[in-house]
Amino acid sequence: MSLVEIKPPAFPVLLDLRYATPDNLTGAPVYHRAACYLNPEAADLLHKAIALAAQMQLRLKVFDAFRPTEAAWALWNHTPDPTFLADPRKGSPHSRGAAVDVTLVDGDGEDLDMGTGFDAFTPLAFHGTLEITPEQQANRALLLGIMTAAGWDFYRNEWWHYQLFQPRRYPLLSDAAAGTLLMAPSGEM
Repeated sequence: MSLVEIKPPAFPVLLDLRYATPDNLTGAPVYHRAACYLNPEAADLLHKAIALAAQMQLRLKVFDAFRPTEAAWALWNHTPDPTFLADPRKGSPHSRGAAVDVTLVDGDGEDLDMGTGFDAFTPLAFHGTLEITPEQQANRALLLGIMTAAGWDFYRNEWWHYQLFQPRRYPLLSDAAAGTLLMAPSGEM
């Protein structure tokens, strides 16, 4: 399956690809290079979400999208927590190009306050938690509304994670199979 690269100007989003930096749960880069991909169906839904956010003078910031199976294993080997990470033996929607991790950014380029950061593996990241402020709840509800109106499903344990309905329709993809060159060549990194 051919993946679509998500980058401006075709996709007017901000990219903050955390797994290409040490600013992620592992404390080290997981990806060898910063690039963002989705399968064609997910890319189409992302366009819809971008348009809905733009009507409110907001933009989407993308933290992660396609995650090669090698990266899914790296994350699982670091933090094998099925509350927040898909067991790579079963496969993740990310490894099918069928999921995206996002937040909303205002007209000044500031992230809306969602109550936790990306990849906060805590119950405070759950949709519907009552342990965050009303403003943070409203911001999450706004993101949820934009993404679900655009046709995305959500994962209840992560306010940032959105995926296609029935993502298992798509195959799991390694970096080589996807041709994305996200992972370091053997022996590097």
